[in-house]
Amino acid sequence: MLAMPEIHYIKHLRENKELTISEIARKTGNNWRTVKKYADGSVQPKDVQKKKRGMMYEEGYGEIVDDWLEEDAKLRRKERRTAKRIFEQLKNEHGFRGSYRTVCEYVENRRPQIKEQQVERHERLEHPPGEAQVDFGNMTVVHSGAYKDIKALILSFPHSNAGFIYPLPAENSECFLEGLKQLFQQAGGVPTYLRMDNLSAAVVSIGRGDQRTYTEDFLRFQMHYGFEAQPCNPGKGNEKGNVERKVCYTRNNWFVTAPVMEDFAGLTAWLQEQMIADRQRLHYDKKVLIDQLWQEDQKHLKPLPLEALSVFSIDTAAINKYGEITVDQTRFVIRKTVTKQHLIVKKEWDQFTCLTNDGEVVYQDYRPYMHVKRDIPWKEIFTDWEGKPRSMRYSRFFPYLPERVQAYLLFKKEDMRKRISGMRQLIGDVSFEQLQELLQQEEWLEREPHELKFLLKAKNASYPEKWGETYTPSVLVNYETDLGQYDRVLCPSLEGGSQS
Repeated sequence: MLAMPEIHYIKHLRENKELTISEIARKTGNNWRTVKKYADGSVQPKDVQKKKRGMMYEEGYGEIVDDWLEEDAKLRRKERRTAKRIFEQLKNEHGFRGSYRTVCEYVENRRPQIKEQQVERHERLEHPPGEAQVDFGNMTVVHSGAYKDIKALILSFPHSNAGFIYPLPAENSECFLEGLKQLFQQAGGVPTYLRMDNLSAAVVSIGRGDQRTYTEDFLRFQMHYGFEAQPCNPGKGNEKGNVERKVCYTRNNWFVTAPVMEDFAGLTAWLQEQMIADRQRLHYDKKVLIDQLWQEDQKHLKPLPLEALSVFSIDTAAINKYGEITVDQTRFVIRKTVTKQHLIVKKEWDQFTCLTNDGEVVYQDYRPYMHVKRDIPWKEIFTDWEGKPRSMRYSRFFPYLPERVQAYLLFKKEDMRKRISGMRQLIGDVSFEQLQELLQQEEWLEREPHELKFLLKAKNASYPEKWGETYTPSVLVNYETDLGQYDRVLCPSLEGGSQS
């Protein structure tokens, strides 16, 4: 007789999935007649259940093995204990006196039952420990004096409400998988189940129910880290409501106003510090510190693989008649190549590398979206500051100016309006990077804005190179005249001589 979870599963496939008896038999591995009996028949409960006898049940060895099987279920298959290893461990560590065959029969019987119990447990609990949700959020930062729109990949654990963030420049496959890899590193483990949207970076097509066709890169990533994906139904973002709220919470707390970003590594480190500190607040519902609940989540995480997976994709590109290739809808000129030559393009999340068929690297550059920015309307901002000079210091835009430009505007409070007006006219011709470099010298902080413009022009002026001259004899090149000889001839008295 089958166990009740197996019978329930057969009923579920027959009634809800509408599978035939033959399909259910193939899917479950049970005999066709057995499947027919339980799929279309009724299951009457027995009045008296026989008590299981034997050393595994009566002396508590079965409970020990159950714990081991539950622990091993979190590991990859090749890292789990075999029946022989379980027998030897029972014998050496717990004084087991039974036979190897007894242990084999118990393990063979209990392993599928424990697996079914775990599935049932996940269906019953709303947010079991170890499960996570992931989603992208659109954020804005300031980089080099301009706005930059980024994608923040956020991983949240609904049980504890702990979250992790990794900023990225785009939502393509390379960015998504690189972000997941870094988030797993931050969490110190891999979630058992990962609920996510039907992102084009991972999902090729949507089938019936939970059926999805995933990209090869995502399947490779999933097999390497050993988690199970749980895609949301189309248009049902509420099915991952925890991470949706975490995206809003992140934007409201750390991206309003837009932070200044030196680079992605620096922004990542800063965000990680903020999220660690955020765990010291109470859970919105359980009224327990998030950090305490996160420790429970950590116990259910799967261990990280010994080696991190390298995330990249391989493509090909042909050199056109202008010596160009196209990467991410942008043309790049490739030197030392011939027309119609095919190159291998290795794409990572932030850069790409072009190689020949022999593996020679011929070109490497950042991916185009790394340089995409939006201008801040500085002339309008300086116009507003000119009308209210004292408000400049407290403006949300003031920290976005380079450090030395800030010092220049605040150097003389009595001339603040004059300097703001001059800077407004100046930024149309020069960049903040040029001003930052120029104002490194303290004495130039006292100069007027129009003087800075002339200083920059003089500094950047290009003078023609010295012409070569071939008429002077070589013995006279770099010859220096000794003027002392003329002094001795014209004025001997100066050298201590006497006039005749």
